[in-house]
Amino acid sequence: MNVGIYCNKHYLKGNEPYISLINAAFGQKKIGCRAVEGLKDLDGLDVLFVLGGDGTILNVATECAKRKIKILGINYGHIGFLAEFEPEKTQEAVNLVLSGNYRLRQRTLLEMSCGDKTALALNDVVIQRNTGGVHFSNTVNLHAEINGTTVDNFSSDGIIISTPTGSTAYSLAAGGSVLTPDLNAFILTPVCPHSLHSRPVVFGDNSEIKVNAVNPHEPLVIIADGKNIGELNGGEVVAIKKSRFTADFISKEDKNFFNELLIKFNKWSK
Repeated sequence: MNVGIYCNKHYLKGNEPYISLINAAFGQKKIGCRAVEGLKDLDGLDVLFVLGGDGTILNVATECAKRKIKILGINYGHIGFLAEFEPEKTQEAVNLVLSGNYRLRQRTLLEMSCGDKTALALNDVVIQRNTGGVHFSNTVNLHAEINGTTVDNFSSDGIIISTPTGSTAYSLAAGGSVLTPDLNAFILTPVCPHSLHSRPVVFGDNSEIKVNAVNPHEPLVIIADGKNIGELNGGEVVAIKKSRFTADFISKEDKNFFNELLIKFNKWSK
């Protein structure tokens, strides 16, 4: 087994002992353990400890999925929906990996394509109005169809296509429902729609959704897990479907989604 440690450097100060603990524990077992500074450092790993918030995990989740690397998150951020442990439980996290007595939770990914632009996303893909420079746009009109059938034309700030994992993120803030991780479904959530009938739509994850601007001259931006993938001009169609890859998270056997949800929501409200 080869183990990596990926850390958000903003949270590094004061937390060095936890990193030393991980290195020492695997070193004693003669198990390779190294710091991950870039994507190339992921090659050859079996398990990646991610020390940071949800954003830190999202930074590497899709690349880990491509390499079949198991992720174990330790929350150094504020909420940490994707993290399994808090920092003071680092030894417990190490013991869990060493024992092998854990549950592997496979999280569905989205696969987005538009012309030569492609991306994977664990949380969501957002097609939204352009808010930058000369390409600034106000409310945009987006046409969405699922498996070739029109869902609606949305006059809004944009559309969020979310996985169950991402349903507790931007989609939730925009009024979307929470999807439990075991659902084989995605959710389409309009952002600030200018219509009383525009509501989130849950649909099967074996479907393909396509989104394009009703007015091909409206400038749009594609965002995947918070990263700007590029601008759309000229009425290009964004196609989104389930990826063949999954993000695999190491989890305790007794973890309960609803208990965890209440804990995180209460923490969020403080």
